Amino acid sequence: MQTDIVSLYGRDYIPIVAPPLPATKIQTHPKTVPVLKDDDVLLICDELGNICNGEQQTAITGLFCQDTRFLSQAELRVGGDRPVLLSFHCTGSHALKVVCTNPKQPNLPAEALSIERSLVIRGALFETLLVTNHQAVPASVTLSLSFASDFQDLFEIRQYGNPRPQRGQTLQPVCCDLRHAKGRADFCFAYQGLDGALMETQVQFLGTPPTYLEGMTAKWHLKLEPQGYHTIHYCVRPFTNGAATSRVPVPSSLATADRLAQEERHQWWSQCTEIVTSNPQWNRILRRGMADLYMLLQSFGHGKVLTAGIPWFATLFGRDSIIAAMQTLILNPAIARDTLCTLAHYQGKEVCPERDEQPGKILHELRFGEMARNREIPHTPYYGTVDATPLWLMLYADYYRWTGDRPTVERLWPHALAAMHWIDQQMAATGYLTYNRQAAKGIDNQGWKDSGNCIVNRRGQLAHGPIALCEVQGYVYAAKIRLSALARELGYDEWGDRWQKEAAALKERFNRDFWLESEGFYALALDGDGRPVDSLTSNAGQCLMTGICDPEKAQRVGQRLRLPDLFNGWGIRTLSSTSPAYNPIGYHLGSVWPHDTSLIALGLRAIGDSDFALTLVETLFEMVCRQPDLRPPELFCGFDRHTYPQPVQYPVACSPQAWATGSLFQFIQIMVWPLVDASQGKFLVHQPLLPTSIEELHMRNLRVGDTHFHLRLWRTGEKGCDWEVHPA
Repeated sequence: MQTDIVSLYGRDYIPIVAPPLPATKIQTHPKTVPVLKDDDVLLICDELGNICNGEQQTAITGLFCQDTRFLSQAELRVGGDRPVLLSFHCTGSHALKVVCTNPKQPNLPAEALSIERSLVIRGALFETLLVTNHQAVPASVTLSLSFASDFQDLFEIRQYGNPRPQRGQTLQPVCCDLRHAKGRADFCFAYQGLDGALMETQVQFLGTPPTYLEGMTAKWHLKLEPQGYHTIHYCVRPFTNGAATSRVPVPSSLATADRLAQEERHQWWSQCTEIVTSNPQWNRILRRGMADLYMLLQSFGHGKVLTAGIPWFATLFGRDSIIAAMQTLILNPAIARDTLCTLAHYQGKEVCPERDEQPGKILHELRFGEMARNREIPHTPYYGTVDATPLWLMLYADYYRWTGDRPTVERLWPHALAAMHWIDQQMAATGYLTYNRQAAKGIDNQGWKDSGNCIVNRRGQLAHGPIALCEVQGYVYAAKIRLSALARELGYDEWGDRWQKEAAALKERFNRDFWLESEGFYALALDGDGRPVDSLTSNAGQCLMTGICDPEKAQRVGQRLRLPDLFNGWGIRTLSSTSPAYNPIGYHLGSVWPHDTSLIALGLRAIGDSDFALTLVETLFEMVCRQPDLRPPELFCGFDRHTYPQPVQYPVACSPQAWATGSLFQFIQIMVWPLVDASQGKFLVHQPLLPTSIEELHMRNLRVGDTHFHLRLWRTGEKGCDWEVHPA
């Protein structure tokens, strides 16, 4: 029977039957596996540098770009066996070094060879293998590399056990001649999605060609003299619709890729504030945090933005990217600028219920994979977030305060007006900013606690919508107050007066409607009937940083947060342990999120409760010190510290994760407590404080407007702190 040839983008393909997808249900992302990311290319492999594909797979691995897995297997074997690991080390967010050896084999003693793997990603995956014979006699060995590509959407991988009802067509190229690079593709995998898009993975061996190809396995029969060596080079490139998938140009070699990646990384670091303390552990954690922030940066056409987290959320988010940009203003305000511009580009333009989109609204999440393109998920982008829009306005005002960048602020002013107009429209019916899902495939809960079971009352019962979250009203208040001051500076006094009056009215009714007098605390939310959702949660703590709380009520909230049902000794639980719905392992029902606790600490500092603010900084620092990789996790379990002296890990936390990492730099802001107004040339350090773990803090190249400062803080007593600042 003759098979029809499919012609796509100037090349011919034969449809073939794809091998079955792995049946493994992957539930965890172990933090010990190497993760490389350079802009929009992500590599997750095992400790040997292999991408595994089969029943033994226990964690997600693969080469990803634009939400698609372009390589599902890249596995090295020595004489048919897995190598023996000696060490692995990431030499940057883009590069991995692995040293391994051979197991005992019939004609080869154990540990006769060293095999050094160098992997680099830069728009593609490059690898160089160096095999050395450490015997005094010749050695013969067969090395093999097996490749496969399943072209799965990242959402598809997350849905193991609930597979897609339909997939596209796997294709076999009739000819593998490369049009995009010199030489030829030794292996070429192809797939046409249900939306018609053509995706390809091309594997090209750049040095000594394989001795022979067997299916999708390349084999080299090597004869090595005593102390002799051999090198193997290859490159894996992803393509979509005949063009490179990655936004990053692909270099010609591993060495060039490594050099370009290092140069870009060095340039970014040189633009950041250098933070050094008297505590070596703080310094290690902060340097790791900076490296992780750089890893999470990604291009979306308008500068580089912090993606939310690896592996599942390595894409543009509204809420996550904005909060992380706020946290890192003291480190590098360019992150905030690029975040504002990128999100403004994607700001809602029409009423589209299937994406929860309205004009002026800031997106929740953007995806580029086949499932998004085929409308199987609404993330094209998806706008199901109630808080990203007021948070964008808060960041907009804060960015101007730090930089005085008037051209950017004026260029984005129409977007600010559109965002505020969306907020006002949504508040018209109830006086509060509420959410109620419209998209059939959207998210039910659209605040930062977006799991389906977390908006509960004191009896543990789910609340019904529309939901008005307490912290969201705080964000709206802060947005209106900050925008009112900015509007006056830009010459829009009428807007400034209006927003100030609206903020004052919101504050008055918020403190009336949300306050639980018997608890000395704010309700989590108001439900669809306007009744308080009266559970005790961390959300109320986030209100403190916004200024919406009456002073006496703010102090009572601060005192209530100290009690052990909310403060577990490491941070603030998302839900009080006295709630019938409390679950220390629940995603938002009793776990602790570092970013949440850091925002609460920021609020405590703002209301003058500096002791408890520094306590939270110290306990979170101690928690990070106990992480094997010195990374703050996305979240951890809410078990009490007195019972469990080590933080209990949450099973599927992202690592690294943007706003968890950003918390480290929010801690610095809490210590320094700067009063900044770049447009007025104002930079003051107001009542700085240092935690007991730090005696001295240095900040070099601190940027405020066009001026760079050096700042030094040092302890002068049990609680006292002095400081000096001078231009760089």
